Amino acid sequence: MVSAINEFQLYKNFNELALDILELAREVMPDRLFFLSTLTNEQQTILKLSEKNHNIQIKEGMSIPVKQSVCHRIDFQKAIPLVIEDISKETDLDDIRRALLDANINSYLGVPIKLKNGETFGTLCAVHEEAKEFNWKNVRMIERLAKMFSYYLELEHLAFRDQLTGIYNRQFLYKYFNLYSTKGGALFFLDLDGFKKINDMLGHDTGDLVLKEVALRIEEILKQQKIDGFAARLGGDEFIINITGEVNYKDLREKAECFLSRLSTWDIHLKEFNLSASMGIVFYPPSFENNISVLLKDADNALYRAKANGKNSYQFF
Repeated sequence: MVSAINEFQLYKNFNELALDILELAREVMPDRLFFLSTLTNEQQTILKLSEKNHNIQIKEGMSIPVKQSVCHRIDFQKAIPLVIEDISKETDLDDIRRALLDANINSYLGVPIKLKNGETFGTLCAVHEEAKEFNWKNVRMIERLAKMFSYYLELEHLAFRDQLTGIYNRQFLYKYFNLYSTKGGALFFLDLDGFKKINDMLGHDTGDLVLKEVALRIEEILKQQKIDGFAARLGGDEFIINITGEVNYKDLREKAECFLSRLSTWDIHLKEFNLSASMGIVFYPPSFENNISVLLKDADNALYRAKANGKNSYQFF
C-alpha cells in the first residue's frame, strides 16, 4: 500500500506548515528539541526537526523500528500524550532505555497526531538531553498545535480521496505519477461487467453500494497479499490498481486472477446480473517518463480487448 510518507509529500505547502508548527512549539517550550514523525506498523520516520542539535542523535529522514520507538508507547486510541520527565528512572522502558540514552535523550513528550477517520499519522514530540519537568499548561498547548496540524492533514487527505468509496481518486493518480513512478511497475485498468443493469434496474443507491464493496475488496487483496501499490477510482465503475516495483507476467497473472475471482462472487440478489470485472494490464519501466495519460490509454485498449473476448477476463497490452 502507499505509505503515509508518499502521500503527505503530495500535499500543498507541507514542508512550510510543518516548520511553522515546530517553530510555534519552540515558542511554547524554547529549551526543547521538537520533531514531527510518521508511524506505520513497521517503523517510525523522523520528518522534520525544529533545529539542528548535535547533542541529540536524531536526524531528519532516519527510521526506527516501531517496537524500538518510545512513540510506540503512546495511547493513540485515547489520544493521550506520553510524558516522561526522566527516562533513566522509567521502569516501563527497560527494553529501549539504552537506545534512548545513547541518542542522548533523557526527557520526552510525545503527542499523537490522528485523522478524523481514526488513521494514525504520527507524532509531535519534544525531547531534551537532561531530565526535565513538563508544565501541563504547555503540554496542552502542544496538543492544540498537533490538533491544528491534523486538521490540515485531514483536508489534504480528503482532496486525494474518492468521496464515494474512500480510495484514491484521479487527482492522486496523476500527481503520484509525477513524483513516484521511478520504481516501475504495472497498471491494471478495471471496469465492471453488468454494472449498468444494476443501476438501471435496482437504482443508483444499490449501484453505489456495489462500487463501495468493489473498492473494499480490492483494498483487502492489496493488504492481504502485501502488494506494494494502491487502488484509485477514475469515475463511474472504472478503477485503477497500480502495482509498483519489479513485476513479471506470471506474478501479474496470479494477481489478476485473484482480483477477478473476488469481483465475480456476489450474493444471490446480484447473481442474475452476472456482475464481474474485466481488466487491461500494462507494464511501465523504471525509466518511465511519467506520462500517465499514455499508460491509461494503453491499459484501456487492453481492457477493450478483454471485454471483446467475453468479459470477466484480463488482457496485457
